[in-house]
Amino acid sequence: MAKGPGLYTEIGKKVRDLLYKDFQSDHKFTISTCSPTGVAVTSSGTKKGDLFWADVNAQLKNKNITTDFKVDTNSNLFTAVKIDEPVPGLKTILSFRVPDQRSGKLELQYLHDYAGISTSVGLTANPIINFSGVVGTNALALGTDVSFDTKTGTLTKCNAGLSFTNSDLIASLTLNDKGDALSASYYHTVSPLTSTAVGAEVTHSFSTNENTITLGTQHALDPLTTLKARVNNYGKASALIQHEWRPKSLFTITGEVDTKSIDQSAKFGLALVLKP
Repeated sequence: MAKGPGLYTEIGKKVRDLLYKDFQSDHKFTISTCSPTGVAVTSSGTKKGDLFWADVNAQLKNKNITTDFKVDTNSNLFTAVKIDEPVPGLKTILSFRVPDQRSGKLELQYLHDYAGISTSVGLTANPIINFSGVVGTNALALGTDVSFDTKTGTLTKCNAGLSFTNSDLIASLTLNDKGDALSASYYHTVSPLTSTAVGAEVTHSFSTNENTITLGTQHALDPLTTLKARVNNYGKASALIQHEWRPKSLFTITGEVDTKSIDQSAKFGLALVLKP
């Protein structure tokens, strides 16, 4: 296990990746190239129905400084500059989007053996301030994630989470949406040799008094092929098969059916990732 509790976004991340990562009903194509000077360029396109989105991302690395430029089909330019460890454990991120003048943001991340802190502030006259902090160890961690809008004087986000981790089990409990949603998640490694794992997430909404239950599993058919499946209490079942046909290049097929509406056709998604 990694040393330290990590950042707040890592609470429950393992089960979220199992239940939601790579599941899609769209058609997506991604290709990456790297120049001899170290400039990495990634182009991606996504087709959803009759709509098509595309973007191009360029990444430049110089020692501990990484600069990302991203342009999409709506002519938006996103730029992020990351400075990794100007002092031990600290990372600085400056990001902004053109033409959105309120998108500028400065973020600081600090990782310690017993704490993980991330704070950001918008580069505007009345910024949104975000703070997330986790205290504990790699086995037990408690954290919070809060955002405050200085323009309206209100909290826009207030979450809290608790995580327990051992060698083959991860359990977490989070309170989201300003206390309106309570989620409990569980991840268990059944067989490390075949990457077999099971996971579950239960979310209760206090405002609607509704429960959402999602169960999932994954299994490696061979060292290059992974099978994942999930189902929720609303009758939607999904499965995917992902094959690494060459190093870092993945081909994924996803299918989804609504078992409570068998008259509706199944949804299928394709994703192709090519990397040098």
